Order: sequence, then structure tokens, then C-alpha cells
Amino acid sequence: MSKSEIIQSDISLDEIGPGGRIGLIALATDLNSEQDLRRIFPDDIEMFTNRVLNANPVTMENLRNMAGDISRAAAGILPDIKLDVMIYGCTSGTVANGVEKIEQLIHLSCPGVPVTNPVSAALAAFDRFNAQRISILTPYTEAVNLEMAGFFESHGIEVINIVGLGYQSDMDMTGIPPQAIAGNAERVCDENADLLFISCTAIRAAAVIEEIEQAIGKPVVSSNQALVWHSLKLIDYPGSIHGYGCLLNRSQLPEQLSP
Repeated sequence: MSKSEIIQSDISLDEIGPGGRIGLIALATDLNSEQDLRRIFPDDIEMFTNRVLNANPVTMENLRNMAGDISRAAAGILPDIKLDVMIYGCTSGTVANGVEKIEQLIHLSCPGVPVTNPVSAALAAFDRFNAQRISILTPYTEAVNLEMAGFFESHGIEVINIVGLGYQSDMDMTGIPPQAIAGNAERVCDENADLLFISCTAIRAAAVIEEIEQAIGKPVVSSNQALVWHSLKLIDYPGSIHGYGCLLNRSQLPEQLSP
């Protein structure tokens, strides 16, 4: 056997994620949220992921069925290592199961860790812009859209209109070209809306948020963009992020947008 030894070292170890450590519970079928969130988060934020079992098509029944695996998925993200925030990464899944239930299931495995999800993050973003009336663009079917509109209206938000693209699988949703999202967003946003919400962590909306804002002259909130903003807000992270709309860019005020 070769000689083996342990070197006594005075190496000063780096802190992993000095700006914050974020846990992400992504859907087993998701093809986009991990990449999107990592692109948007600042370099000193680290994100660690596990996946929750779910199945296509995206129906309210299938969305509710994933609740039974959320605690297991949360438990598998850096056990015994402190997380600053835990994200549940599904907008329609939060609507289907409820914010409180999602938080309870995560806290069974990660007690005390602040929890966010796309719906809570979006509501906080609406409040940031004092938005009471919104338009919504989604990739979903009408059945899911009606549930989503009802959820927001139950939280005091007037949904002027909600338009879905009719897709039922995550593969198809992620396959929607960003420019197609931008084009539809411009058509969907009602002139009387305070902002446009683009729902779903599976779609590649973040890349075209600024383009849409300039076209419609209103703030745009997307699921993944809102998750980053809300996560950073929960840990009091300073500074702005450029390239993903006025929600994250503190130097750009909504009134500076012009169609």
C-alpha cells in the first residue's frame, strides 16, 4: 500500500455563499428555474437545489399531489448547514396548495428558515409598486388561470385580465421563445393595469423583462425575477441587479419607463 498521511494545515477556509445561501425546491420536470435564478442572483449568493416529485400535465390535481414530497425535498438541501432562505419554485403549485401549507411542509424539515415562493414574492412586489390592478400572462390552460386569478383577487388584487398560452407540460413551457413571451406580453397588458405579472418559473421571461417594460411603460414582475428580489429582501441584501427590470434595479424608478 502507498504511504498515507494527513497534513496539518493552517489553511483559512473560504465561506461558501458569503452573501447568502439559498435553497431551491424545483419541480422534477422543471427545465428552467435553476438556470434562470443562478443567472440573476449576485455572484456572492449561492443556490442549492433539490427536486420535488411531480408529473405533467400541469393540472390542479397534479399540482396538489406534489405536496406529499415537499418536506423530503427540503430535507435534502444542505442538511445540518444553515440556509438563509428556502424557495419553493412553482407558481401554480403554490396557488394549488396554498402559501401556508407550503411553508408548513418546508418547516417540518427546515424549522425557522424564511420561506418564499413565486406567489408570495409577486404579492410583495405588487406592494412595492403600490399595484392594485394587474394584467397576467401565463403559459397555462384556462382551468389553472381561473384558479390563479381567484387567488390573487382573494388577496385584494384586481385581475383586469389573465391570458394563457394553453400549454400543459414544462418542456413546452420552457420551449416558448423569449421573444414570443415579449410579443404576447405587449398585447396582454391592459392600459389600465398598474403592472404586468408573467407567471411560471418554467418560462424564460426574465431575459426580456426590460424590453417589455420599455414597450408597455409599466413595471413587469415575473415569477423568477420576483423570487430573486424577495429572497434578497428577506436577507436584507444591499445593492441593485441590472438587466432584469425595475424591481431589481433600484436606480430605475417605475415612472422613468416610457412606451
